[in-house]
Amino acid sequence: MDFLRPSTLDEALAMKAEFPDAVPIAGGTDVMVELNFDVRRPPALLDLGLVTELSGWTRENGHVRLGATVPYTRIVTELGDVLPGLAMAARTVGSPQIRNRGTVGGNLGSASPAGDAHPPLVAVGADIEVASTRGSRTVPAREFFTAPKKSALEPDELIVAIQVPEAAGPQQFAKVGTRNAMVIAVCSFAVTLDVAGKGVGTGIGSAGPTPLRALEAERFAAAELPWGSGEPLQENIVRAFGELVGAAARPIDDVRGTAAYRRHALSVLARRTLGWAWRSVPQEVAK
Repeated sequence: MDFLRPSTLDEALAMKAEFPDAVPIAGGTDVMVELNFDVRRPPALLDLGLVTELSGWTRENGHVRLGATVPYTRIVTELGDVLPGLAMAARTVGSPQIRNRGTVGGNLGSASPAGDAHPPLVAVGADIEVASTRGSRTVPAREFFTAPKKSALEPDELIVAIQVPEAAGPQQFAKVGTRNAMVIAVCSFAVTLDVAGKGVGTGIGSAGPTPLRALEAERFAAAELPWGSGEPLQENIVRAFGELVGAAARPIDDVRGTAAYRRHALSVLARRTLGWAWRSVPQEVAK
């Protein structure tokens, strides 16, 4: 197995063009596990750890441009106020050691339906920047995943950054597992409220072949939430929202849970997270 170690983004793209089967690694938290268990044996690894163009973030025009190799720990400590949903998901990833190394870019690259970062990105309508020696393009997170562990990435492309809208209101993320972190989610759910725009975004994880949106639930909540009233949510609205989220899932039975359990759990997560988010709407805005 060859080990490629570029020091600039241009070098990395050139190496990926020359060796399209090379597997990119940053923290290596997914790839190294597969190598250790001999699940995967690629011809080359492309280490992006020295590529500084991928390791920072900037804020501009209401968006955060998050470099592909920014670790989860930095998202929690540096971006919790502007990207609260993604920061909540980041707190549940692995152990502190894994969060110090693991990245959203790596999570996207693996394209697992159970990726913890995926539901918040889908819920807010983030965009994924990808590049190759042929040029760069942007892929909406909602279109990035094509099948289990498959994405819209071309063989010669690398994930460069994620463009995430800054929070326009409360955001929440929750998942079901045997414990809060260091576990693959049985299912997960993210919700975001756009208070000024009276909009709702959703993201479902680990309950379908790809991360999903609950479109009917979004439309229902946007129409039925008592925007601008300062009133608490009525139970029938919360219950209906949960049912619509559960219906939007496409789960299977596996060793972590049955399809029926996943639908039920998602309904519960949806009810809880919507309630938490609504209670976080600032009263001066709500009224």
